Amino acid sequence: MSSLNRPAVLLLAALAPLSIASAQNDGFTDRFPIAACDFQTLGGNDFIKLQPGRQLYLNNKRCVADGDCEELVELWITMLPDVRVIKFFDHGKARYARTRVMQEYETVDGELEEVSLNYVASCAPMNDVYYFGEDVEDGDGNRLPDSWLAGKNGARPGILLPDHAFLLGSRYYQEVAPNAQDRSEHTAMGFEVEVPAGTFRDCVEITETTPLDPGHESPKTYCPNVGIVRDGDLELVKVRTNAHPPGGD
Repeated sequence: MSSLNRPAVLLLAALAPLSIASAQNDGFTDRFPIAACDFQTLGGNDFIKLQPGRQLYLNNKRCVADGDCEELVELWITMLPDVRVIKFFDHGKARYARTRVMQEYETVDGELEEVSLNYVASCAPMNDVYYFGEDVEDGDGNRLPDSWLAGKNGARPGILLPDHAFLLGSRYYQEVAPNAQDRSEHTAMGFEVEVPAGTFRDCVEITETTPLDPGHESPKTYCPNVGIVRDGDLELVKVRTNAHPPGGD
């Protein structure tokens, strides 16, 4: 039986960390029970696996072929073997987390557009994946202003993706920083998706927004044991293991 079809009581129990967290006036949770977490660089959950060498390759070739997109965009998401220890503060108390480095490497028509190193960790025993910041550079190697790091300038960890239990309507911040405030809302679940990588069931949709750009929405689709399969016009083409990051890193 799919984890998405478990009894509602199990769904609520698995999402307890979100339910007891405090929310902003906009209804999105922005404080989480971090003290209960044993942060780990391995593990993860059904929708994001912190497995070194695991790589997802997405592109928008179908959109280009249909004439709905003008430029070919390609995205490689790679879990690197690297880890980074991040010092942050929880209710004024200094804490340390070992995080996995997740690289996102994006090209447009074959030219490097952006590279980001994202710092993520799995919160045991709940298996929510927390987000501790990112270093972002454009194709010329210039640091971009949406880079942020928990523990700096008042920034705090957010949740990138909660555990496999998925509750419609859940709303939470992925990034909690003055210059980075992406937030997620669970907007659909239990549907089938067909992408170049295959056909997947019991998928979920997360709609991302940010108060820094009111009105903009970014829908993303995740499927169990696979991960992200759609990001706007981008579709999953291949999942690789033991992969090397693009760009010769």
